Amino acid sequence: MTTSTEAPPTATVAVRGGGRPRPPRRPVLSMGLGLVVVLVLAGVLAPLLAPASPTQQGPLALADPSSTHPLGTDEYGRDLFSRVLYGLRQDVFATVIAVPIGALAGILIGLASGLARWLDTVVQRAFDVMLSFTALVAGVTVAMLIGSGRTAVMVTIALVNVPLFGRLIRSSVVSERQRDYVVAAAAIGSGRVRILLRHILPNGLDPLIVQFALSMSTAVFIEGGMSYVGIGIPPPAPSLGSLLQGSMNFLAQNPWYAIGPMAAVTLLVLGFQLVADGLTASLLRR
Repeated sequence: MTTSTEAPPTATVAVRGGGRPRPPRRPVLSMGLGLVVVLVLAGVLAPLLAPASPTQQGPLALADPSSTHPLGTDEYGRDLFSRVLYGLRQDVFATVIAVPIGALAGILIGLASGLARWLDTVVQRAFDVMLSFTALVAGVTVAMLIGSGRTAVMVTIALVNVPLFGRLIRSSVVSERQRDYVVAAAAIGSGRVRILLRHILPNGLDPLIVQFALSMSTAVFIEGGMSYVGIGIPPPAPSLGSLLQGSMNFLAQNPWYAIGPMAAVTLLVLGFQLVADGLTASLLRR
């Protein structure tokens, strides 16, 4: 009678030719990252990719798409493909700068709420007030205070994100400060600031990373909404929101006037949403 010496099956899939096992695939995350990278590069490299100046007027108003003008022209004869690329550039710069500023401010304020009970109460009431304003109402308020334009768009995006990140990290502070490792750190003499930054913050990063991707997609809508109602990027500088607003009266003459910027907004938001979904799935599997 013989005994089997076969090893029990495992979940590890060997790589052909030896080496380490392959990590599990993340198709949604990869697809989202690829889409975002392509669109961000298109915006950053707009001066190199655009066939014409986005503000240069021409004799062909509302022309159909052609080899010279891939998306046709607007009512002033300006190349729509160039204007969409530069509109993407506006969104990319506003998003990449404003979202991290709002995230950092919200995280620092949320962490500070863990220093004292009275400070936590003040911070939470401040967040409640900020969350009572929708993004568009906040944009109108900011535009009234400092004037419309790119700065107003970036300030609005940053302000909208402060309470979102602040509440997330505050939830981590509340849930983590009773854990054994935090109690042990306090017992050996670690100060509150050190505990918050060294122990609690690293353990609360997962939801912040997902929120960051979601906030990037929301920032695209904020810029588009503010420019659509005339308090965002001022003309003649192109933005995706202002392009959509300007196309409303000329849809019959050149539908690509609206299709181009609409596709850019949709794909950019879709990319960030896929990144957020992929990150969520990856973090849940850990």
